[in-house]
Amino acid sequence: MKRRWKIAIGVVLFLVVAAGGLFAWNLLKPAKPAEIVDAGTTGRRIDEGGLFANYFTAGQARRPGILLLGGSEGGLGKDLKLQALLLQKAGYNVLHLGYFNVPGKHSKLERVPLEHFYRGLDWLKARPEVDGTALAIVGYSKGAEAALLVATRYPGVRAVVAGMPSNVVWDGLSGPAILFGGISSWSQGGTPVPSLAYGSGDGSKDLLPVFVNALAELGKHPETEIPVERFAGRLLMVCGERDLLWPSCPMGRAVEARARKAGRPAVQLLTYPEAGHAVMGAPLPPEHKTMRHWATIGGTAQANAAARADSWPKVVAFLDATLANPPAP
Repeated sequence: MKRRWKIAIGVVLFLVVAAGGLFAWNLLKPAKPAEIVDAGTTGRRIDEGGLFANYFTAGQARRPGILLLGGSEGGLGKDLKLQALLLQKAGYNVLHLGYFNVPGKHSKLERVPLEHFYRGLDWLKARPEVDGTALAIVGYSKGAEAALLVATRYPGVRAVVAGMPSNVVWDGLSGPAILFGGISSWSQGGTPVPSLAYGSGDGSKDLLPVFVNALAELGKHPETEIPVERFAGRLLMVCGERDLLWPSCPMGRAVEARARKAGRPAVQLLTYPEAGHAVMGAPLPPEHKTMRHWATIGGTAQANAAARADSWPKVVAFLDATLANPPAP
């Protein structure tokens, strides 16, 4: 009997150790390679000075420069390339920056140095075809979080377009960050930027409650809120009320309220009641596979396509109006 119990205990211990090893492997294993598309005939790959990006020049002297940032998908994806091509066609020099899960960068979105974004803006300013006094950042989702954070710290950014925005700095998107907290998405000078830990879920696979429950505790962690009042430029945000990934419209309204309370120039918030996390981007037909994919995290393919068709011309018009004239003293 004793021998049988020892065998049983040994089997249990083996299973516990094996399960723990599998759990640790899932936490620490390298991220899957992200999509990295070619820049195409009107762009070129930049792999120099610590930058990995696709660059699309308008081909005209002294045109505004745009730093374009994707979200938690990482890499240099097709959806952002479509946006870059549209902005290039509209007369902008666009640096589509890969800031994680690209060659030479961390494979996971945690402690990404803000200096990487600063370097991208510096690179744009140094280009002879770029008007260094007319810089903008366009980003969506995690890229919108980064865009607004960078704009509050890097002087001279005239405009920010934040699609599916965040009003706070979140913990990183890696296994340890999600499970244990305390690992920021961003860092500066080697120091993590204060970040808000994820909240508890509701037992489903939906991520939205994780963010909603975390934001309910924001009052205890005010240092994690992005100080939008430090950004002297103009801000346009775009969100979908049916966003199931994170509460982009409530967070956009929080950014708007904080700017208003600080007496900063009014920000614009475009809300689309039936759209989700695909509310901003290059206009695509509802049947496009990208729109079908995005519909799984909010809205319908039809509603998201309609929101993009409406919001994208407004994004370009905002950039035109904000960057066309010399900055005020």
